Amino acid sequence: MGPLAALTTLEDIAIVSFDIEPAALAAHLPSWLTPDLCTLADGRQRALVSAVTFRDVDFRFRLAPFVRLGMIQTNYRGYVRAGDLRAVWFFGSTLSSPIVGVPRLLWKMPWTLAPATIDATWDGDAGRSWRSRAVGEWGGYDVELEGTGVPMGRLDGFGSELEAALVLTHPMVGYYRRLDSATAGYHVWHPPMHPTRGRATRARYDALERLGLVWPDQEPHSVLLERRSDFRIYLPPTRLHGPMA
Repeated sequence: MGPLAALTTLEDIAIVSFDIEPAALAAHLPSWLTPDLCTLADGRQRALVSAVTFRDVDFRFRLAPFVRLGMIQTNYRGYVRAGDLRAVWFFGSTLSSPIVGVPRLLWKMPWTLAPATIDATWDGDAGRSWRSRAVGEWGGYDVELEGTGVPMGRLDGFGSELEAALVLTHPMVGYYRRLDSATAGYHVWHPPMHPTRGRATRARYDALERLGLVWPDQEPHSVLLERRSDFRIYLPPTRLHGPMA
C-alpha cells in the first residue's frame, strides 16, 4: 500500500440502485467496458446504476495519518464488465468538504462540492430510518428511506445473495473519465458487507436524472443500508487505455 493510499471508516451507508436500459449506461462508457446485465423476474434485461451515500468519519492518507477528515460523500456509479471482470464506472462524486479540490487537482477526478446532511437511526446493525439531502450544481439530491431490518438476501435479477453482494456491495475496481477526458482506474478493499433492505419514500438524484439514466421519482430496484465499513483506497489512480490488470 503506497504512501498516497487512503484509509477511512464509512458510516450510515445507503446504496440506492435503479434498473435502467443497457443502452443508456453503455452511452457513457469507453469501448472496452460493457454494462453488467441482469434479467429481472419480469423477463426484462437491464443494467444497474447506484447512488451510494455515506459519512466519512476519519478519512486520512497513509502518508499523513494524523490528519483526519470527516465529510458526507455520494458516489454515482454504474455496474460494468471489463471482459470477465466485474467493476464499476464512476460518473462522478460529491463531497461536503472543500477537500474535494485535492482529487480534482491531483488526479482530475470528477468530484464536486455539495453541502449535505445525513440523519440515520439504527437498531443494532439494521437500518430503521435514513434521510439525506445535498445541494449542489451537479449533484443535489433529496432522499428518504425506511429500513425493514430484513437481511439483503437474493435480489431481483441475481441468481443468489452472493452474486448480488459481489455486484452491488463488493466491487473492488473502479473506472472514471478524468476531467481532461482521459480514463483512469483504481482499486479499493473492504471486508464483506452485510446490509439490510430498505425502501424509498423519496429518492431524487439530480445527477442521475441529468445524465439521462433515471426519470424523476423512478422506483429504485433496491435499497441497501449498512451501518459501518472500513475501506482502503489504493491511490494514485492509473491513467488507462484499457482494463486494469
